[in-house]
Amino acid sequence: MNMSNNKKITRLLIANRGEIAVRIMQSAQKIGIHCIALYSDADQNAMHVKQADEAWYIGASPAKDSYLVVETVLQVAKDAQADAIHPGYGFLSENAGFAQAIQDAGIIWVGPPVSAIEAMGSKSESKALMEKAKVPLVPGYHGDNQDEMFLAEQVKKIGFPVLIKASAGGGGKGMRVVESEDEIMAAIKASKREGLNSFGDDKLLAEKYITRPRHIEIQVFMDQNGNGVYLFERDCSIQRRHQKVVEEAPAPQFSEQERQAMGEAALQAAKAINYEGAGTVEFLYDNGTFYFMEMNTRLQVEHPVTEMITGQDLVVWQIKVAQGESLPLTQDQLHIHGHAMEVRIYAEDPDNDFLPTTGTLDHLQLPKLIQGRVRLDTGVQQGDEVSPYYDPMISKLIVWGEDRAQCLSTLKQALQTYQIAGVTTNLSFLRRVVNVDAFAQGDVSTQFIEEFDQQLLKQSAIPLHHLVAAVCQHMFNLESIGKKRRASDDYTNPWHGLSSLRLNQASKHTLRFNTKSDETLDVDVTLCNGHNNQTQASPLIELQIAFNGDHHTVKTRKHDNQVQYEINGQWRSARVIEHNNILWIYDNHGESQLSYVQSDFNQHTEQAGSLTAPMNGTIIQIDSSPGQVVKAGDVLMIMEAMKMEHAIKAPMDGTIKEICFNIGDLVNESAMLIEMDEA
Repeated sequence: MNMSNNKKITRLLIANRGEIAVRIMQSAQKIGIHCIALYSDADQNAMHVKQADEAWYIGASPAKDSYLVVETVLQVAKDAQADAIHPGYGFLSENAGFAQAIQDAGIIWVGPPVSAIEAMGSKSESKALMEKAKVPLVPGYHGDNQDEMFLAEQVKKIGFPVLIKASAGGGGKGMRVVESEDEIMAAIKASKREGLNSFGDDKLLAEKYITRPRHIEIQVFMDQNGNGVYLFERDCSIQRRHQKVVEEAPAPQFSEQERQAMGEAALQAAKAINYEGAGTVEFLYDNGTFYFMEMNTRLQVEHPVTEMITGQDLVVWQIKVAQGESLPLTQDQLHIHGHAMEVRIYAEDPDNDFLPTTGTLDHLQLPKLIQGRVRLDTGVQQGDEVSPYYDPMISKLIVWGEDRAQCLSTLKQALQTYQIAGVTTNLSFLRRVVNVDAFAQGDVSTQFIEEFDQQLLKQSAIPLHHLVAAVCQHMFNLESIGKKRRASDDYTNPWHGLSSLRLNQASKHTLRFNTKSDETLDVDVTLCNGHNNQTQASPLIELQIAFNGDHHTVKTRKHDNQVQYEINGQWRSARVIEHNNILWIYDNHGESQLSYVQSDFNQHTEQAGSLTAPMNGTIIQIDSSPGQVVKAGDVLMIMEAMKMEHAIKAPMDGTIKEICFNIGDLVNESAMLIEMDEA
């Protein structure tokens, strides 16, 4: 693992950013280690920079110009007199050249041997090694012949469905499921391109695609003396596009015999490559049979659930092993205590094909954190920007319970109180996932999201009580915003037409909102008696609200930054956040999002034939040219944002008029990308 056994680490450089950098610092600083952070232009005010003992600037915002530049990171390590480097996960964590350069410089590498990274860095080579070590494999082709026609023949031989994936890949990049012969070539080309773009390697392998497996992985640890343990399993079956959504430990409906057999197979795999440090061996599990999938030669995103059930700090273990110490515990000293679950909160829009989102975290209300029971690993705080340059993960919410049922109950409660406004997130989607009955029963597979898509991906109607909360917030903001409106000539302001509406006198007005699914809601509001029975601190307002033919009498007041309102004899509370004419409504029943409908001339009316960017991102491929005749559905351009590719397709038959950007250009959400004339 390093060149200097039994040397104490005193100055640790963390070659990463965000949540994982903060996580490593917490453990390292706890045991008295001085932590050195890195930052790019986009990260000057990031949490990991503020929490470090010192931080060094390494370049422009794109990772390829900063965090991925080996020479720069190494120079900072020397200049900062770091005696060790921890790579976190992602970025350079599984880059054998980086690990070798660090050790050549006489710096301790908090990671596995270079030979182990190389052995497991290629999916095809790792399969060959595992075959020799008698670790069970999924049937498939893992050879060197990369001719596209040859690969296509191998896919046909395996039998559909087949999974094609980049040999050097990870995180779902360069992976395609092929269901029929006519899909083969397109999948091969796309996987090769993604492999080259993401990992600099377009080598592919093909395997039989098991249609409803579980994804179960084993946390292994080995020291420099050849001692090894497994810290039990994690079930990471609930995934979207091969990205994990929910992780838990131990795996539900998993016997002690299966745990031991898989754990021993994982240790066998680690010993076969003379492993050191933390590693994860991933398996596909199918009705009692398991197959080796890959080994991640680093700390995993989901390591906290293992920490919660074992009571161990895996980062401290990594540091101890890197210093040449023996493993802190033996296998018979390790025990499972309780149950843990983790969900990943992403800046993405589940109701818009999970496209990454960007913006400012205007409002954060965190769940109540309880030592050993509710934990939040994050690299952002209120007011921070979510940029298009890096992975869109905002945080990881991890909970523990004495058993799985209690753990799930704690997770549901924590998710209900976790609120984010200013950036669209997957929080509402996660709430839907954990409320599916099959999840409560532990009936999970990698097809879970597809199987329950009707429950998970559909935006439900805005509940009446959320609509009422939005109207009440509107009323409390009315006078102050009205003053701003009267001082300006902005006729597109949604408050501009409210000259007749005043507190203290009867007034009527129609408010118009749009839902995320583009439904328009008209609400008639009558102010009955503003400031009645009130104190100056908490005015009580009475309203008549008419919606969809029903009339409701509502009393409302503000308390502790929340809107309180009485409807149908029941008082409720909600927090309503406004940002760029969008209202985010939160209460203990969930969240809703509404936007104000502005003046007609300011409506979003996309010109027929124009195509706009669905997110902030970079143009990585252009498949069309001016004058070209295209059919509806043809791919015209490919964008990449936060490690995800998105195809821009022709909305109709027509002719391309203009391509507005070039390959490599960074574009903003809603920017016009292509203009075309309809046929």
